[in-house]
Amino acid sequence: MLRTVATAAIGVAMLAAAGMAQDYRLNPIYGTVSLRGGFTPDPYVINLQSGGQNNASQTLGGSCRGYVATAPDVRLNFQAGSLPLIISVNSGTDTTLVINGPDGRWYCNDDGGNGLNPSLRWNSPMSGQYDIWVGTYASARNANAQLHISELYSQ
Repeated sequence: MLRTVATAAIGVAMLAAAGMAQDYRLNPIYGTVSLRGGFTPDPYVINLQSGGQNNASQTLGGSCRGYVATAPDVRLNFQAGSLPLIISVNSGTDTTLVINGPDGRWYCNDDGGNGLNPSLRWNSPMSGQYDIWVGTYASARNANAQLHISELYSQ
């Protein structure tokens, strides 16, 4: 009986630590962007370094992949219009996307854009805060990347 209780307590601690790996409460590394539907220029491009020490497949599971930082790379405050919202990455390295949406859900993609680039699209986007992590697929090393926020194009 004591052994079972100890094992359960360890499992809960591991889950709590995993949930804290990507922390949307932290200040974003590359800043905050506020955009409204119909924004220009489109795409809005942010140069950054992808990657981090947290393995999203272990901390979030599901379709989440890649190594990401603890703090978001970019925070997008978005006022939706009538067009879709497309968040994608352009990089010479295999990158991934992890996004905590305004609804509190985690959205992830690997290779949904051109080549090895990720892309996420909301046809009817929510207004609110999107916390965005750009990961590297195979290792915790950083790589040059461009985050593209668009209503028209995917990378």
